[in-house]
Amino acid sequence: MIGRAKRLAMMLVAVLSAVSAMAQKGQLKAIKGEVEDGYNFWLYAPADYSETLDKTPVVIFLHGASLCGGDMNRSKRYGPLHALKLGRDIRAMIITPHNPGGAWNPRKLNNVLEWVKANYPIDHNRVYVIGMSLGGYGTMDFCGTYPDKIAAGMALCGGCSLKDVQGLGRLPFWIIHGTGDRAVGVEQSKRVVRALQEAGNDKMLRFNWLNGADHGAPARIFYLEKTYQWLFSHSLRDKQRRANMAIDIGNTDLRNAYGNMKRGQTGWEDVSDIDY
Repeated sequence: MIGRAKRLAMMLVAVLSAVSAMAQKGQLKAIKGEVEDGYNFWLYAPADYSETLDKTPVVIFLHGASLCGGDMNRSKRYGPLHALKLGRDIRAMIITPHNPGGAWNPRKLNNVLEWVKANYPIDHNRVYVIGMSLGGYGTMDFCGTYPDKIAAGMALCGGCSLKDVQGLGRLPFWIIHGTGDRAVGVEQSKRVVRALQEAGNDKMLRFNWLNGADHGAPARIFYLEKTYQWLFSHSLRDKQRRANMAIDIGNTDLRNAYGNMKRGQTGWEDVSDIDY
């Protein structure tokens, strides 16, 4: 009798554990042809979205040139959506636009953001942008064009296409680039930093030059818990906008980027073919 009761208890624990793990998986949907003068994009809603609704922060991820093309699935190969699959717990709605080719267009990205705002309850004061390479350019261009809509931004191994970069001084912004980058030289990021510094517009600017890091190394930043802690620590509600200087990211963090993952307990269920 005791043995049977013990087996039943163990089965119950296993079932509850499985349910708990499933409950942490959010929903992913492909949004195609909905945004006029915008991009098709993946929209991820976290498992607790029904509880948070208009308190839900938003992360916009901009991919690099290697993921451009006609297949939207390419934009899931790295970045926050992939980090979720590997076990990083990201409590946010994630917008992953897919760029078919060419430079990211700030106006089109804004149209995507405004469409999401109009169709889903989110926290309009906690919208964050992060991208690398071509997406690093897109992040600077988007944040520099619409600084009053973005709570904080982080650009990895990119640069800026804007003639006037001063908009980047109006929000907490973190630029990270490897000194060994041969695809997009670190000078592209340094040029933006110098322009903000020379204008005395760098009070909310952070920058890290990762010694010896190549072009691909900063991609590991998408998998760090620190990355999302830093982003989520900012809000447009802050009376005085400041950049969080307490969290740092360096080469040691990149080497340990996949630590403390909850493997198998986070991720997403693709509901693109489900009609609501």
